[in-house]
Amino acid sequence: MIWLFLSISCSVLIFIVFKLFKKFEVDNLQAILVNYFIAFSIGQMQAGEGQNPAMLFEQDWFSSVIVLGLLFITLFRLMAWVSQNYGMATVSVAVKMAVIVPVSFGILYFHESAGPLKLMGIVLALVAVYMTTYQPQKMKRSATALWFPIILFIGSGFLDAFLKYNEAELVPKMDQAWFASSIFGCAGLFGLVLVLYQMIFKGKKFPIRSVIGGFALGIPNYGSIYFLLRALSLDGLESSSIFALNNVGVVFLSAVIGYFFFKEQLSKINLTGILLAMVSIVLIALVL
Repeated sequence: MIWLFLSISCSVLIFIVFKLFKKFEVDNLQAILVNYFIAFSIGQMQAGEGQNPAMLFEQDWFSSVIVLGLLFITLFRLMAWVSQNYGMATVSVAVKMAVIVPVSFGILYFHESAGPLKLMGIVLALVAVYMTTYQPQKMKRSATALWFPIILFIGSGFLDAFLKYNEAELVPKMDQAWFASSIFGCAGLFGLVLVLYQMIFKGKKFPIRSVIGGFALGIPNYGSIYFLLRALSLDGLESSSIFALNNVGVVFLSAVIGYFFFKEQLSKINLTGILLAMVSIVLIALVL
C-alpha cells in the first residue's frame, strides 16, 4: 500500500504546483515541457546504465510509449484549455469519473473479483469523486462544452487502462522505470514541437521561471506514474481496486489540502463527498 500512498501524494503535489504556477505567472506549456524532460531524466537515472537507448525501438512496449506520450501532452493541454474556458469543476469531474474505465477493464479483461462489498465501494468512490468536485457555479453551460468533458473522460480512462495493460502484458518489472521515463521523453518531444512553434512563429519568450516550474512539476509527475506502476505490479492487489483507491484518494486529499491551506470553500455536497470517499476507501481496503 505504500506505493499507492506515494502515487496519491505525488498526484496531489502536481495540483499544488499547478496552483502555484498561476500565482507566479508560469507558462503552463513551457513548464510542462521542462517537466517531461525532468521526469525522463529521473527515470533514466533510475533505470541505470544497463539500458541501451538504441534498444528502446526493439521493446514490445515501444509503440505503447508513443501512444501514451501523445496522450500525456494532449490531455494536459486539453485540461488546461477546458479549465480556462469552462471551469475547473468540469475538468475535475470528467477526469476523475474516468476511473470507471480502468476499473471495468480490470474486471472484464483480467477477470478480477467483483464481489458486492467491492462493487459497493467502487460505486461509492465514483459518487464521492463527483460530489467532492461538484461546483455548479463554476461550470459554464453551452452545447459545445459537453464534448470536451466527454473527450477528457474517454482519454483519461483509456490512458489508465492502457497503462495497466502494458504493466501486466508487456513491461517486465525490471523495465518499469525505463518504460515510465520513455513515456515522459516521448511526451516531451511532442511538447517541444509546440513550444518551438510558439517561439519561432509567435515570438514567445522562455523565461527562467518556466524552467524552475518544470523542475517542481517533473519530480512528482514522474513519481505519480512510477509509484502507480509499482502498486499495479504487486501480487494480491487488483487494478480495479488500485485505480478506485488512487482516484478517490487524490480527490479526498486534494479537497482537504485545498480547504486548509488554500482556503478553498467546500459546500455541504463537497463535504458529504469527502465522507463518502472515506467510507469507500474502507470498503475497498477490506477486500484487498
